[in-house]
Amino acid sequence: MYIQLSEPPFRKLKMNNPKILTLLSDFGLSDVYVGVMKGAISQINSSLTVVDLTHQIPPQNIIAARFCLANAIPYFPIGTVHVAVVDPGVGSNRRAIALQTPIGFLVGPDNGLFSSIVAQTERIIAIELTNPNYWLTPTPSSTFHGRDIFAPVGAHLASGTPITSLGKNINPNTLVQLPLSDCRSTDNRIEGCIQYIDRFGNLITNIPNHYLSNKNWYAQVAGEKINRGQTYANSSQGEAIALIGSHGYVEIAVNGGSAQSLLQLNWEDKIQLIVTS
Repeated sequence: MYIQLSEPPFRKLKMNNPKILTLLSDFGLSDVYVGVMKGAISQINSSLTVVDLTHQIPPQNIIAARFCLANAIPYFPIGTVHVAVVDPGVGSNRRAIALQTPIGFLVGPDNGLFSSIVAQTERIIAIELTNPNYWLTPTPSSTFHGRDIFAPVGAHLASGTPITSLGKNINPNTLVQLPLSDCRSTDNRIEGCIQYIDRFGNLITNIPNHYLSNKNWYAQVAGEKINRGQTYANSSQGEAIALIGSHGYVEIAVNGGSAQSLLQLNWEDKIQLIVTS
């Protein structure tokens, strides 16, 4: 499956020890969970810059978390530590892991959350987090590894701890891959699926823009023909439009409304693009 990460022009600038740690979760903001994770981080290094990517991932939606994380990472300096906790298997036998890639570090559960990055990265060091010296406590809660394992490990990594100190090496080929329907292309048709729905109800597909270079096309969704445009304003109020979003994928939007509500579609539902010339 082709998975696309955006490449801003400034992405290749080298940064010296940026000491940035990002957080992504499905914890929401009405409870104390996010604040407690930040407290655990500050116990280890209160000088780190902690950036909240989002804590509004739909509960336990690993597919949504994977998309958001993969699209955020290219906009951070090389060496940034990304802690992601969407973890319906917390306390089970799923592995807690840290990954080192050429662009930064990833910390979280081995449940497919990092599979977009792993799929297009050749050089990965993968570690199972088995060394309790870098946890908040050697007896972590069975329901809150974000506080007791992932946030502290991320803080240690961002503070310069070598990743190999955190546990045992594992084969990157054994990391969990999250299944998502592949794009399929013929001469006049491209089939994909919805991989993310944002708060505006925009339906982001897994069809990357390079499939459509120099082609005329329209979308066919739930029996509806949806014309192509360049911006949201290219359609009338309340009308659906298909366009290439800022993330580089085809998305379906509604001017002044919600494409999800209008078309009654959800994650992983199918979508087709019809190529006319």
